[in-house]
Amino acid sequence: MATMSISDARDHLPDAMETARTEAVFVERRGRLAGVLVSPERYEQLMTALEEVEDVAAFDAAMAEEGPNIPWEQVKADLGWE
Repeated sequence: MATMSISDARDHLPDAMETARTEAVFVERRGRLAGVLVSPERYEQLMTALEEVEDVAAFDAAMAEEGPNIPWEQVKADLGWE
């Protein structure tokens, strides 16, 4: 994990971007976290992981819902699979 100020990131943007290829670069303004630079590949990994977590949460919520169960044979018939 690398940390730099906004002014350092601005002054050394190519270096900050190069570092972000292998590790997150935390950018601070007045000593407080203002942003994070990550590579496009890492960003895609993070977004995919987030989508998977959201899918699991939606599945868990659906399974927790009360209501009648629909037999698989009925589902297939409703979808025209039979």
